[in-house]
Amino acid sequence: FSHFTTSSALKGAIQLGIGYTVGNLTSKPDRDVLMQDFYVVESVFLPSEGSNLTPAHHYPDFRFKTYAPLAFRYFRELFGIKPDDYLYSICNEPLIELSNPGASGSLFYLTSDDEFIIKTVQHKEAEFLQKLLPGYYMNLNQNPRTLLPKFYGLYCIQSGGVNIRLVVMNNVLPRSVKMNYKYDLKGSTYKRRASRKEREKACPVYKDLDFQDMHEGLYFDADTYNALMKTLQRDCLVLESFKIMDYSLLLAVHVLDQSPKEGGEPGQAVGDGKRPVAQRVLYSTAMESIQGDGKAAEAHTTDDTMGGIPAKSHKEEKLLIFLGIIDILQSYRFIKKLEHSWKALVYDGDSVSVHRPGFYANRFLKFMSTSVFRKTPSKSAGFCSSVPYDRDTFMTQAVTHASHWDRKTSVMV
Repeated sequence: FSHFTTSSALKGAIQLGIGYTVGNLTSKPDRDVLMQDFYVVESVFLPSEGSNLTPAHHYPDFRFKTYAPLAFRYFRELFGIKPDDYLYSICNEPLIELSNPGASGSLFYLTSDDEFIIKTVQHKEAEFLQKLLPGYYMNLNQNPRTLLPKFYGLYCIQSGGVNIRLVVMNNVLPRSVKMNYKYDLKGSTYKRRASRKEREKACPVYKDLDFQDMHEGLYFDADTYNALMKTLQRDCLVLESFKIMDYSLLLAVHVLDQSPKEGGEPGQAVGDGKRPVAQRVLYSTAMESIQGDGKAAEAHTTDDTMGGIPAKSHKEEKLLIFLGIIDILQSYRFIKKLEHSWKALVYDGDSVSVHRPGFYANRFLKFMSTSVFRKTPSKSAGFCSSVPYDRDTFMTQAVTHASHWDRKTSVMV
């Protein structure tokens, strides 16, 4: 990012740009989102000496673009994020740079109140998100309780011929809770082990094979298990309808210690007296994401759980689980690949393009519902004899439309 060589310049430009664009939006009347709102791009130039619209600043001159401002304002409203809160979270205190959790080369920033992640994305990913917006809007409207990423804004900073595209999303892992284990799970076992380099990190992100080595599943009471699996099924169906694949479940496990709490005391990260500590965003915690509308009253985040989902290990240790589906914008690669090489290789190109996302979703769900998440067995049965889920009903719900594909799965990786 040649002109924004320092991270602090980029962080400052993000805060200035979002500050301007959100402030500007408040003058626009509230109305229904219309189809054309998804395709609007607003642009403002922020010279370092300032202008009649924008303040002076210490960074290079830059242009700030806001994609679909009215549509994203609607998404924020859907999750109870008021403009003042959005501005306060993003602009009031310095953004925290996170060491890169993925291999994508993206930069990740966290707002100091733990509420939002700001991530740099590639041009193609930003373009893909724009294409998804109308369908994504429809899905969120029907089902705001979801483990899918919640996108609150898409922006671009242009300076000296360089474009830096940014997406603002919900933060899945609160900083104030110590995560004992973190996993990136896809439901595949092919080369799915953390590298030696990753393992040497202070808080490594492990993968599917590591999970199977380290845990004999995570156990939930029946209601929680069912709510979690229902949410994942709904979300995977949405992803499949968009032909999205290659997403992951980001899963973090906090082991509840019986001894008095030390270190990351829940709530201390933001307890400066200025704002309430509990998360303000609706449906933003793991627990709220999986609970149906009827249970809204129970979904309040307490300082003890910080919105984590209570679970147990096979050794009966008490755990809190934090999770969300990540990396849903990378699929543009798959769509592009299909258009080129596959059609030439596979004479029946259509059947592959139609079924592959379904295969991915089913494998993902099967792994989550058997290897990762399990139902706590009733007291009379021992741990080992429990059947984690009723395969027949689960599969008929999740897989009916793809079952005729089973005989061809040998071509899948």
